[in-house]
Amino acid sequence: MLKKLGLITLVAAAGIILAGCNGKKDTDANAPAGGAPAGAAPGGSGAVKMDLSKPAARTKSLNQDDIAKAQKLINGGMAFLLSQRQDNGGWSFGNGALEPAMTALVMRTLLEHPDFDRDNPVIKKGFDLLLKYRQSDGAIFNPKEGQQSYTTAVAIMAMAKADDPRLKDAITGGVNFLKGIQVQPGQESADGTPVTADDPNIGGIGYGRNKTPNLSVLQFAVEAWHDANMPTDDEAMKRTVGFLSRLQNRSESNPQQFAKDGPNDGGFVYDPISSKAGPAAGGGMRSYGTMTYAGFKSMLYAGVAKDDPRVMAAYDWIRRYWRLDSNPNMPAEQSKEGLYYYYMVYARALQAFGRDEIKDFKKPDVMHNWRAELIGALAKRVRPNGSWVNEASRWEEASPTLVTCYAVMALTDALKK
Repeated sequence: MLKKLGLITLVAAAGIILAGCNGKKDTDANAPAGGAPAGAAPGGSGAVKMDLSKPAARTKSLNQDDIAKAQKLINGGMAFLLSQRQDNGGWSFGNGALEPAMTALVMRTLLEHPDFDRDNPVIKKGFDLLLKYRQSDGAIFNPKEGQQSYTTAVAIMAMAKADDPRLKDAITGGVNFLKGIQVQPGQESADGTPVTADDPNIGGIGYGRNKTPNLSVLQFAVEAWHDANMPTDDEAMKRTVGFLSRLQNRSESNPQQFAKDGPNDGGFVYDPISSKAGPAAGGGMRSYGTMTYAGFKSMLYAGVAKDDPRVMAAYDWIRRYWRLDSNPNMPAEQSKEGLYYYYMVYARALQAFGRDEIKDFKKPDVMHNWRAELIGALAKRVRPNGSWVNEASRWEEASPTLVTCYAVMALTDALKK
C-alpha cells in the first residue's frame, strides 16, 4: 500500500514522472514548480502520473460514469499536489509564503484519500513542519505573516482528520485559541472601545485579535470546531449563530439596517458592514454565493435545525441562484472571482444538508443532482496536469495549489453519502 511507503519509495514504486515529489518541476518544463509564486502564469501540459487507489463512492445518487470521472479527477489533483511538495515536507504559495496555512490545507486534502493516513511519511513530516508554527497561546501560524485565526482553523481541520492521539493537545490548544479571539462582550473592539452586549460583531472572528470579524474566517473556525467535535451547545457555537443571523439578508431575524433595506432574499454577506458583491440594486447589501453557502453550512454545523426558517431561507436562496459556471449573484464583471472557493463550500454545505437533489426554484419540475453537476463543472475546467487554476486571481485563486485543494475537497465531498 502507498501509505506504508516513504516518499522516495512511493515515487519509484508508483512511477511518478517527477524529478522528486518535493516541489521541484516535473518533466514538463512549463509545469509550475513548487517554488513558483502565487499568481505565476499557469502552464504544464503533462499530467503527473501516479498510481493511487480509487476513492470510495458512498453515495447512491451518482452513476458509474460520474463516479469514475470524479475518482480520476481526485487522483489527478492529488498527484499534482504531491508534485508541489517542498524539500521540507510542506507546501506554500511559493518561496515559503503562508507555509503553515497551505501545508495544513493540503494535508487536510490528502487525509481524505484512502492512501494517506496518520502513519504515512508524507503526513508525518507535514505535521512535524506544521507544529513548528505552534505558539504558546495555542495558535498555529507564522507570526511574521499573521492570519492566525484562519491558519489555526485549517490546521485544526487537518489534525482532526488525522485522528492521531499525538495531536490532541495541539487540537485543544487551537480550539481554545479560536474561542478566545471570538468577539465577546467586555473585550476590546477593533477601534479600541469596549464590546457592548449589543455589538453586531459578537460571535464573529476576524483574521487576528481585535480584527473586524467576517464570515469567511468564521466559517473555517466553525468547521474546525465541528471537526474537533465541539458540542453545538458550547457558548462559542451559540455566539456564532447570533453573528451568522446578523449577516443574513433576512429582516425577520436580522435587526441590522442593511437587512431592512436589502433584498430580504435569505442570502449572506461578508461582514456586518460590507459585501464583496457590492450594494443590492434596491438598497442594502447584495448576497452572493460563497458567503451564502458558507453561512448555510456554518448554521448547520452550529446545530441550527435544517427546518429552521433561517436555514430554509438560505436554502431557497441557493435554489433561486443555482448555477455552477460562476460565483452566484456576483456582479457580471466579478462573476468568476472566488469560483473554486465557491465549489468547495457548495459541496461541503450540500453534503451537510443531506439532500441528493435540489429542486429548482424557477422550474419546480427540474431536480438538480448537485454531485453530478459539480463533477461536470470541474471536469470542464481541469488542466492537463491534473490541477485547476482561476484566471480571476482575486483571493489567491491564481495559485494552482490552493485552487486544486478546493477542487479535490469538493469532489471528495461529492462522493460522500
